[in-house]
Amino acid sequence: MELHRRGHRYRDVETGVTLDTWFPKRDAAVVRHCLAEKHGLIEGDHVEVTIRHLDDRPASTEDAWFRLHLLSERSVKPNGLNLDGIFDLLTNVAWTSAGPVLPGKVDDLRTKVAADWHHLIVYSIDKFPRMVDFVVPSGVRVGDADRVRLGAHLGSGTTVMHEGFVNFNAGTLGEAMVEGRVTPGVIVGRNSDVGAGSSIMGTLSGGGKTKNAIGERSLLGANAGIGISLGDECIVEAGLYVTAGTKVKLPDGKVVSARELSGRSGLLFRRNSQSGAVEVLPTDSSRWGGLNTALHTND
Repeated sequence: MELHRRGHRYRDVETGVTLDTWFPKRDAAVVRHCLAEKHGLIEGDHVEVTIRHLDDRPASTEDAWFRLHLLSERSVKPNGLNLDGIFDLLTNVAWTSAGPVLPGKVDDLRTKVAADWHHLIVYSIDKFPRMVDFVVPSGVRVGDADRVRLGAHLGSGTTVMHEGFVNFNAGTLGEAMVEGRVTPGVIVGRNSDVGAGSSIMGTLSGGGKTKNAIGERSLLGANAGIGISLGDECIVEAGLYVTAGTKVKLPDGKVVSARELSGRSGLLFRRNSQSGAVEVLPTDSSRWGGLNTALHTND
């Protein structure tokens, strides 16, 4: 699968370091302008990038930026392309209201834009910008744009509430509610709910390579967490964190490690309020009622 796109690149004038590259989906030579460029701190030009095979490692900073765009515009699903070495290719950037600059140039930029009656705002200092500053996918709601990084994959019908967070190379495949943390490598299936304050252990957690996921019509309760995958129609009760090594009592009394249940459908994980033991019972999505469809018609 060969992909080719033209992008508009910003580079630091003094060092020539690439700060970002924007790839319009219509593959046009579109020009951006910002105050940091006006005052000579950065310069823009056009660049063409070709990815011959999605399983090849990113070959350049511009190549890495193209891959993040492909994920957020839903051209590729999470884990559908190679992102090995991406942190070494991306630059730490101050993302500001006057454009991207190297962090050491912020004070200079602040002084220069004062002549334009512009009060500089620094949104973050990071390798990854906000997704919506580069890609705005259709049919989604994002309560706080700072909490969805470029490279996030949000399926149509997804709502990310203000406390929700979706990292790069992670996201949803359709209608979903995200009020917790969806970390790199994690995929959430259609009609599932990632509850407030909850967390899904991803590929960057402890250097792990396991790709955890949540299936369809499943619920990860408020302040809960998983270090395993959930299949379809599963529930993890509020406040319960299930790691791969968590000892879980089955309905027949047998005790197994939670990793043996990873990816299975129709399971309810709960903590016995009297004994404190983690138990698993058969269940389905009717136990929690499913998504409110009115909340996920976002067009």
